[in-house]
Amino acid sequence: MGDTTQISAHIAASTKEQLERLVRATGMTRTHLVEQALLHHLRALRELPLDAIVPARVVLSTESAERVRDLVERPPEPTDDLRELFEDR
Repeated sequence: MGDTTQISAHIAASTKEQLERLVRATGMTRTHLVEQALLHHLRALRELPLDAIVPARVVLSTESAERVRDLVERPPEPTDDLRELFEDR
């Protein structure tokens, strides 16, 4: 194994279930999958602007959650610029 070390982390049970499903489906080892995920995330943090990183979980206030729900249920009409953008396709 050479220059390796062991880490320990507490994760949500649902995250572990996803990890186990992926390991079974791909045949990758947990070690390889976790290391690749960490390297990918660390590289993104290094190379991308912070506002380009979308967090895995977003915590909203009650007011913000209600606003999001309202926008999903009753989206605003598209702007002229948005219409133009999609017409170019």
